[in-house]
Amino acid sequence: MNEKLLLLSCCAPCSCAVIEKLAREGRAAAVVFYNPNIRPLAEYRRRCDENKRLCEIYGLPFIELEYNNSRWCELTAGLENEPERGRRCDICFYMRLKRVMEYAAANGYTAVASVLGVSRYKDLEQVNRAAGAASAAVGIPYLEIEGRKGGMQDRRAELIKQLELYNQTYCGCKPRPEN
Repeated sequence: MNEKLLLLSCCAPCSCAVIEKLAREGRAAAVVFYNPNIRPLAEYRRRCDENKRLCEIYGLPFIELEYNNSRWCELTAGLENEPERGRRCDICFYMRLKRVMEYAAANGYTAVASVLGVSRYKDLEQVNRAAGAASAAVGIPYLEIEGRKGGMQDRRAELIKQLELYNQTYCGCKPRPEN
């Protein structure tokens, strides 16, 4: 069976070099945006729209799954003060990857990958552990994609400037209610 990859993207800046590479290689791939952790809704929309624009540039299909911030808040309740790379991230990564893998299984994709570990603020091993658990639960393979090494970080920085991508200042989760 031919590979049909579904790439979970958290934002255009983290995914731009990977998306460019997938398109250049002619891979059968689509990009999915499932980020119920992003607050406020206006920030979510801005990131989603920018990701869609990036996919249009490279000719990759773009899929937006439901925005369910209340579910994310339920799952991470009590972890509001966890640091970056803490237990809240474990839950968040697993929730998002599992949902994307369920979508992949229902829609004929053969593997899932993500760029959740591309940012230097994230722990790639933490992402890969969550992906492994989600893969075991759903039965869809997780393909680890390197988005930091081999010139990918430099290319990412170039593309952010070249494409004038909106580059946010926080990961997305603001667990405390908006005032």
